[in-house]
Amino acid sequence: MTTTAALYESVNRPLSAVLDAVPQDAWGEDSPCAGWTARDVVRHLVTTQREFLARHGVDLGEEPDVDGDPSAAWREHARRVLAAVSDEAVAGRGFDGFFGPTTVGAALEQFYVWDMVVHRWDVARATGGDTGLSEAELDRVERGADAFGEALYSEGVCRPAVEAPAGADRAVRTLARLGRG
Repeated sequence: MTTTAALYESVNRPLSAVLDAVPQDAWGEDSPCAGWTARDVVRHLVTTQREFLARHGVDLGEEPDVDGDPSAAWREHARRVLAAVSDEAVAGRGFDGFFGPTTVGAALEQFYVWDMVVHRWDVARATGGDTGLSEAELDRVERGADAFGEALYSEGVCRPAVEAPAGADRAVRTLARLGRG
């Protein structure tokens, strides 16, 4: 298993647990992402990862049915991604990325694994699930936001930061930085 696969799986476990706990009738609930339901958040995770990997020659097969069962679709998608990035030839494949030369594995970790942590919170918030983030996850989110710089607030990434309430804990402050109140 590559380091990318190990990291992906470590973030996938709590994400899958949140998705598996969503009541079937809650998938249509509005998420903190403007205009997206909880189901739309899962679709975004699946679609963006599939598109990224396809651009780098990775065929994940037929897209799972997010409309029918978002949680099952995610589990199937994540299984396929994990299998792909467990291959060092895939994870180590180099390309010129948004921030310069990188690899498929490094870009997946920097952008898509980061997205999995943030959107796990979004789905949990929308559906009444466990919104807790560990100190390590908050470290990852903060490092990612730092690395993105002003690109963090580009169209389709995060809304502008909102002010956290006085005395807010680290999680609230971190999420406020990502436009989540």
